[in-house]
Amino acid sequence: MGNLTAYIILVVAVALGTAANGFAKGAQGFTLLIPSFLTAITIVGCMYALSLVMKTIPVGITYASFAGLCIIATTIVGIYKFNQMPNLYAIIGLALIIAGVLIVNLLGKTN
Repeated sequence: MGNLTAYIILVVAVALGTAANGFAKGAQGFTLLIPSFLTAITIVGCMYALSLVMKTIPVGITYASFAGLCIIATTIVGIYKFNQMPNLYAIIGLALIIAGVLIVNLLGKTN
């Protein structure tokens, strides 16, 4: 698998991870059956996608990218779906996460 394919699958993993986070909030502590089931299905799909990505991209780079992008995407879902607006400090922190993901992927080298 080439790097482009791996990054496309990483985006799929981020989408599944973000969906899982949204479903987990809706599951209300896993007391509601459908959102709980959707959480489980999307997190399994997410982990499968990540395992595919790790065949090509080193595990540290993969997970740092996944975690950072999933945090950003989940924050956006929180804003639109749950009306949870981050304050200035949270926005600064999110900008630093974006910078970190870019640095790791564009400048980080591993063997």
